[in-house]
Amino acid sequence: MNVFFEESGDFKVGSVLSQAGEAYQVEMPTGKRTKVKTRDVLLQFDKPEPAALMEQAKAIALEVDLEFLWEVAGDEEFGFAELGAEYFGHAPLPAEAAGLVLALHGSPIYFYKKGRGRYKGAPEQSLRAALAGIEKKKQLAIVQAGYVDELKAGKLPQAMQPLVQQLLFKPDKNSIEFKALDTAASELQTTAQRLMLTTGGIASAKELHMGRFLFEHFPRGAGFPPVTVPSAPADLPLAKVAAFSIDDVTTTEIDDAFSVETLDDGTVRVGIHIAAPGLGIRPDDAIDKIARARMSTVYMPGDKITMLPDEVVDAFTLAEGKDCPALSLYAVLDPADWSVVSTTTRAERVPIKSNLRHNDLDELVNEETLASGAGEYPHKTELGLLWQWALQLEAGRMKKREAFGLKPEQANRVDFNFYVEDDVVTIVRRKRGAPLDKIVAELMIFANSTWGKLLHDSGVPGIYRSQGPGAGGWNAKIQVRMVTHAAPHQGLGVDQYAWSTSPLRRYTDLVNQWQILACASNGVTAPLVAPFKHRDATLFAIVSSFDAAYAAYNDFQQNMERYWCLRWLGQENAKQVDAVVLKDEVLRLVEIPLVIRLPGMPSAPRGAQVRLDIVRWDEVDLSLEARLLEVAAVAPEAAELGDEEDEEAGADTGEAAAAESAEAEGSVTVVDPETQTDVAAEPPQAAA
Repeated sequence: MNVFFEESGDFKVGSVLSQAGEAYQVEMPTGKRTKVKTRDVLLQFDKPEPAALMEQAKAIALEVDLEFLWEVAGDEEFGFAELGAEYFGHAPLPAEAAGLVLALHGSPIYFYKKGRGRYKGAPEQSLRAALAGIEKKKQLAIVQAGYVDELKAGKLPQAMQPLVQQLLFKPDKNSIEFKALDTAASELQTTAQRLMLTTGGIASAKELHMGRFLFEHFPRGAGFPPVTVPSAPADLPLAKVAAFSIDDVTTTEIDDAFSVETLDDGTVRVGIHIAAPGLGIRPDDAIDKIARARMSTVYMPGDKITMLPDEVVDAFTLAEGKDCPALSLYAVLDPADWSVVSTTTRAERVPIKSNLRHNDLDELVNEETLASGAGEYPHKTELGLLWQWALQLEAGRMKKREAFGLKPEQANRVDFNFYVEDDVVTIVRRKRGAPLDKIVAELMIFANSTWGKLLHDSGVPGIYRSQGPGAGGWNAKIQVRMVTHAAPHQGLGVDQYAWSTSPLRRYTDLVNQWQILACASNGVTAPLVAPFKHRDATLFAIVSSFDAAYAAYNDFQQNMERYWCLRWLGQENAKQVDAVVLKDEVLRLVEIPLVIRLPGMPSAPRGAQVRLDIVRWDEVDLSLEARLLEVAAVAPEAAELGDEEDEEAGADTGEAAAAESAEAEGSVTVVDPETQTDVAAEPPQAAA
């Protein structure tokens, strides 16, 4: 005797070997033996053989007219044998009965299972809805297959063109567009990103990286809504100075300028003038909400996304030939030892005589010409005096660093400036610590430290950068953090450091400017009128949001700098290049700031120069493959790399040494291979 039975939702056949009570011992066609309960047996038959019956049953199931079978079944519950007699017109043969069971069980939209061998026809409304759904899926499958064929042929389907960024960066994986893209990419053995580049969905690798960043951080676009440009108070006094700024040629957000006067008593008064959008923008107004949403200007080689609308920047930038609203810090100095006699802070209009540019002056203004007095250049006398004060400021900071237990800063590092025009990139090396850099850096550190102390002494909270040992005691790794109270910045060698000198491009500086203006205008009553009070939840939220945004912008900037470094390799047709060992397998190319990892790199001392053969690079995943050709002696620029302690202690120094000295829109500095942060200075557009 043979049986047709159900087991774990599947239908099987076999020959009965024995019976014990309510169970059969059954041998299936595969030779496997199993125990089958009698209640699970649907058919008992002698012929045909079990395997043959199953083959016949499957064939019959495929021929069953489900629509007719559903009509025959009616509305009542039924057993398969009863329905078989009506459908076939006779008592069904074993193969027919088994085939009918397979057909009923395999058509859940037509028949609902009610028990072993028992079913009930689906209500007509439910059946028609289910059939419509199946038909829709078939049609979608046809459309999807068409999309796949178009993508494989190198053409982007029209329906997918508005969805390119959504498909790449935040896809609905249940959509036929994503399924088609994924299927086509898989069949072509490529990635969705590369397929979009092939089909023209993304114009270039640069647009891919830009698109990803904008999609995540500027989903509504990087433009600005129409705004009413604010103005500073009309009664601001006019300063009797002739101020000048020092910036890179690409800088448009000119935040800082300087003035120098020799007073009748022989002392020197230096003015540090900071653009004052805080005199026009007010907390919670329309422009403030825009700036708070962005938190910072986003820089990348050849381009930027400003924190403030262009018309607002134009209204407050310290442009040559204009009387600009500014927050001024005046320091009276004794030229005998360049000690600070007194400081004064006030809001005023400052005449800007010149916008000096590094690109024009770097060759003219150097340590030799400043010492000898040689050469002719604008504001020569003022720059000479500022240079002497800057040297004293730096010496004082180094002494303070040593008191904190840190080594002096490494001054002989290298910066790189990127200039992009018509997709052609120029990468220019600049030695760190050039006189113009140092003048601006030291005066900005002085201003940020002095104003940080003013906030603290006035009892007004601000946003400070603090650097010191973290949890773990005196030997813990130095950390940089943002706090709302005065705290030492050991890396810079100052007792407090409040970002205040870039209010056109950093929201923290704008916040601090409001607080400083309250102190300058109201004296002891400043805590009552300052926009932010101690333990202000809004202030804490700003710090948190700024940290997150600045980190994301920094990552993006580094990616774009890496992209342009790879473009430079192709542009220069670089086949073999020199690199410097940073640590173990981590190298940095000499001519461009491209850091790579070379697996299998033999042990070489830090700073050793090596020759590499470029194998390939990829502008999509920003990778580079190279082979080692030779290892030379320790390179002269090894000193640029610094040591372990300086990398940790000085990681934030660039708030002055780069960020405040040359706000080039494409500037980058050498980074620490482990932390990917600047070992000596923070890039002008990125947080440490």
